[in-house]
Amino acid sequence: QVQLVESGGGLVQPGGSLRLSCAASGSIFSVNAMRWYRQAPGKQRDLVASITPGGGTNYADSVKGRFTISRDNAKNTVFLQMNSLKPEDTAVYYCNAQVQKITRTVIDYWGQGTQVTVSS
Repeated sequence: QVQLVESGGGLVQPGGSLRLSCAASGSIFSVNAMRWYRQAPGKQRDLVASITPGGGTNYADSVKGRFTISRDNAKNTVFLQMNSLKPEDTAVYYCNAQVQKITRTVIDYWGQGTQVTVSS
């Protein structure tokens, strides 16, 4: 069994910062791509940022220059540093990881989601 546990969400004023964390644990052989998605009420879940094991990154245009994704491969953990937050960043943020299990099966896992609210 593999679990992704997220932390770091909350309420912040516009222009503020938050740092999300997501740790994968369980029967893991290796973790490939790790991603952050977000879903606002009534909208689809959208990709925010992704990172490869080697550190290659991609970002949605709406967060480029404000958000930074990083990872600690030794701890199977991914982070999302969010700066200059805007009200439109308000959403539930989900961590996603492509995990190769000890059995060598590759499966996508999701975290439980963490609420980020940007409001004055």
